[in-house]
This record gives sequence, C-alpha cells and structure tokens, in this order.
Amino acid sequence: MTPSEQAALEQALQQLDVPDDKAPEMAIQLDKRARQLAEQGERTYNQALLHLLNLMKTARDERNK
Repeated sequence: MTPSEQAALEQALQQLDVPDDKAPEMAIQLDKRARQLAEQGERTYNQALLHLLNLMKTARDERNK
C-alpha cells in the first residue's frame, strides 16, 4: 500500500468513526485482510477492501441506531 493509499484509507476509516489514533493501524490491518481475501481468488483486492469497509459501515450504522 502506498502512503497516499494508506492516507485515503485512514480518512475513510475516520469517516466511519474510527479514532484518529487508531486509523493508521486499522488501515494496515484492513489492507492485510483485503490482500488475504484477494489471494483466495474469490474477489479482487479492491472488491475485498470495499467489502470490508461496507462491513465496518454496517457495524457503525447499527451502533448509531
């Protein structure tokens, strides 16, 4: 993941209410998990990352009900 990609992912996480101090590490973990999912061959890296972000959005939406 390039620095600009990491920054963009951190910003997306912050929009999902991830604290600023947790966003960098969480971005790294999401990147690793998206790569693992992509290696399984069921989806591309981008599809896997979008899937993970959507899961996080759903969790946030459920918390905020």
